[in-house]
Amino acid sequence: MENLREFLLQARTIAVLGAHPNPAKAAFYVPDYLARRGYAVLPVNPAYAGQVLWGRTVVGRLSDLDGPIDIVNVFRRSEVLMGHLDELLATRPKMVWLQSGIVNDAFADSLRQAGVEVVQNRCLMVVHRQLLG
Repeated sequence: MENLREFLLQARTIAVLGAHPNPAKAAFYVPDYLARRGYAVLPVNPAYAGQVLWGRTVVGRLSDLDGPIDIVNVFRRSEVLMGHLDELLATRPKMVWLQSGIVNDAFADSLRQAGVEVVQNRCLMVVHRQLLG
C-alpha cells in the first residue's frame, strides 16, 4: 500500500480475529491501544463469544459482524489462515493485517487477487505509533 499513513487516518473500523481478554497478550493490548486511539474495535473469537471487549460483544465469526470493515487485524497462527480465507473474502475488508510473526504468502496472494490489501509480519500498534504518533 502506497500511503499507509493516509489509510490509517481514514480507517474507522478494525475487526480483531483472535481477540483475547488477557491484558498480557498482544491480542488484547494491540486492539486496546487502537480502541484508545478512536477506532471501533470489533472482537472476533469463538472461545470468548458473548464476552465484552472494548465496549463490544465478542462474536464467533467475522460473518457475525455488520457493516463495512476497514481492517481485519489477525492474531492467528500462519498455518490456520487458509481456514479463514472464504470468510475474509465474503467480508471484504479493505485490508488484512497479519501481526508480527504471522506470514502466509499463499493466503496473502489469494486476498490480493481479490483486491484486498495485505500487510504481513508487522505489528499494527508499532506501525500506527511510527506513522501517527
